[in-house]
Amino acid sequence: MSARILVAEDDVKQSRLIRIYLEREGNAVQVVADGRAALERARSVKPDLIVLDVMLPLVDGLDVCRILRTESDVPILLLTARTTEEDMLLGLDLGADDYLTKPYSPRELTARVRALLRRSRKGGADGPAVLRVGALELDTARFEVRVAGRPVALTSKEFSILEALAREPGRVFSRAQIIERVFGFDRDVLERTVDAHVMNLRRKLEREGSAEAARCVETVYGRGYRLSDG
Repeated sequence: MSARILVAEDDVKQSRLIRIYLEREGNAVQVVADGRAALERARSVKPDLIVLDVMLPLVDGLDVCRILRTESDVPILLLTARTTEEDMLLGLDLGADDYLTKPYSPRELTARVRALLRRSRKGGADGPAVLRVGALELDTARFEVRVAGRPVALTSKEFSILEALAREPGRVFSRAQIIERVFGFDRDVLERTVDAHVMNLRRKLEREGSAEAARCVETVYGRGYRLSDG
C-alpha cells in the first residue's frame, strides 16, 4: 500500500537516497530540510508517517517530535547519529515509535517504515476488533484506546504493546516475546526500549485514564509484563 511520507533531513545526499528508496515502494514522499518546515508540512499534508532526523536546523528533531506528538498519533521514525542508549530512550520518551542510528542501510530504513505503516493500519484481522479487559477498551480497527469511556492517545508502538497484552490477559510476556510481536523483523531492539514504551504507556493510562488502569500493566520481575485480568 502506498503512503504519504514526510522526510525531514537536512543532508541533501541522505534525503535524496531516502526518497529514492521510499518511492520505489510506491510511496508519495515529500522532503523538508529544517524542523520548522517539518512542523508546517506535517500540519498541512497530514502524512501517514514521518522520517525525522534529530539534528535539524531551526527546530531540532526531538522538539519536532515532542510538539507533533501532542497534536497527532502519526508514526515517527527518528534518525540519529547519537548512539548512546540514553539518547535513544529520550526519543522514545518524547513519543517516537522507532529509531535508526547512523550510518544505516536504506533497505533497513524501508523495512522499518513498512513495519510502522503495517502496524498503524492494522485492523482486526488477527482477532476481535474491540478488546475489553476490565475498564480498558481497545478498538484495533480504529486505533483507539479508552479507559472507562475516556480516550487515551497512544503511539503505534504503545498501542501494539497494549494490544499484544490485551489479546491474552493474564499471560506473562517476556521482553523478547514483546519485541518479536511488536517490532517484528528488528532483532536489535534493546529490552530497555520495551521498558521505555511500557513506562510511557503507564504514564498515559494514568494521566488520561486512572492510576488503576496504569497498574493493570503489571511487571512480573525476572519474567516480563502482563495485563491483569483480575
